[in-house]
Amino acid sequence: MSPDLEFALSLADDADAITLARFRAHDLRVDTKADLTPVSEADRAAEAALRRRLAEERPGEAVLGEEEGGEDTSGWILDPIDGTRNYTRGIPIWATLIALERGGETVVAVASAPALGQRWWAERGGGAFLDGTPIRVSEVATLDAAYVSTTSLRGFPRFAQLAGRVAVARTYTDFWQYMLVAEGRIEAGSDAALSAWDIAAPRLIVEEAGGRWTEDPGLYLASNGLLHDELRAALLPA
Repeated sequence: MSPDLEFALSLADDADAITLARFRAHDLRVDTKADLTPVSEADRAAEAALRRRLAEERPGEAVLGEEEGGEDTSGWILDPIDGTRNYTRGIPIWATLIALERGGETVVAVASAPALGQRWWAERGGGAFLDGTPIRVSEVATLDAAYVSTTSLRGFPRFAQLAGRVAVARTYTDFWQYMLVAEGRIEAGSDAALSAWDIAAPRLIVEEAGGRWTEDPGLYLASNGLLHDELRAALLPA
């Protein structure tokens, strides 16, 4: 485990301490951002805490975060709570996403979901892990046996059309569907729209688990690789 990954895991520890305590207390101030998505005081507090540590221990390294922005993705990429809607309603499917980009590629990724008691991580060239155990995508190779997921059906009619062609079509939501792909629990996760902080950590974890990730206008798709081209053709906007 590299020093960068060890540091990312320690950042996740800090975020978990903030987010889980507020989640359990379930006493949150929630605001609505300009894009009409919710943001809680825990989102802001967690990102601020991580930025303080980065400034102290990794001075000079760039930071891009969902709540405080940043210039680019060449450095640390933070999503303090991916799944804020779940978080604010007491649903335990949410996580802090932390990634490090160097030389134009993501090299370290952590997805920490303390309310689920699970943490995933990956390092480029080093494989993907769930709580220290290696994980691998599935070997399902036909659509009629595939489990597929998206975060929301809103604005994604082609997913509903795909549902009749697969074994199971669900909305496992946000980061979690991509972790399920990496674990081999489902064959594909998809979204119609994502931001840099939503993508960086899950993409590396999926790829290091042997999966495939592509980004097209109107489609972000992760799969076990065996079904990728067929799924991409079905889900790309016309």
